[in-house]
Amino acid sequence: MMAETQDADAPLTTTAAIGSVVESLLFVAGRPLELADLRKLLGVDDDALRAAVAELGASYTRDGRGLRLQQSGALVQLVSAPENARFVAALLGMPTHARLTTPALETLAIIAYRQPISRAQLESIRGVNSDRALATLLQHGLVMEVGRAATVGRPILFGTTLDFLQQFGLSGIDALPAVILPEEDAHAAATEAIRRAVDAQGTRQLTLPTQHENEA
Repeated sequence: MMAETQDADAPLTTTAAIGSVVESLLFVAGRPLELADLRKLLGVDDDALRAAVAELGASYTRDGRGLRLQQSGALVQLVSAPENARFVAALLGMPTHARLTTPALETLAIIAYRQPISRAQLESIRGVNSDRALATLLQHGLVMEVGRAATVGRPILFGTTLDFLQQFGLSGIDALPAVILPEEDAHAAATEAIRRAVDAQGTRQLTLPTQHENEA
């Protein structure tokens, strides 16, 4: 019994051991957890924790398992694999589709690739008022307020959410398709990249338009 207690209290020294504990904590929590909180709880340094989180996430994808590890900034969480979305939705009695118009999709693409971004910056890129498109994205939980800019008026800054990553089957923002184009073409390319990211998953948790639709 004493040996078991000592082993249980021993420090975590391997990536596999750290990853195992992280997996248990995320499963039990059922919500995103802060890396800082995990680091304190496990008594490990930042590099060791990040290495374990990265390996855990890679193992889910590599082994084709039914879970995925998502990370957004300092938050990590366990989610179901996007290819299983229709079965999860059926179990929970949830709708599998939500309509996302072209203006909303374009707005989402700009926020995803330029975050954090203010409303004025967003509208400068799009060239039109984006109030309705932004409201739609906020309502669907795809974007959120992430802070305020250190400029005159302290405008609100917007960024994507963990729900955005889950809906589009992304492990993190760094998993977005790369877009390297001249400034004037960048937001159109980003919109198309978002569309392709969804198509590649073979799921349609969000229904994307096939033709341009106007928003007032």
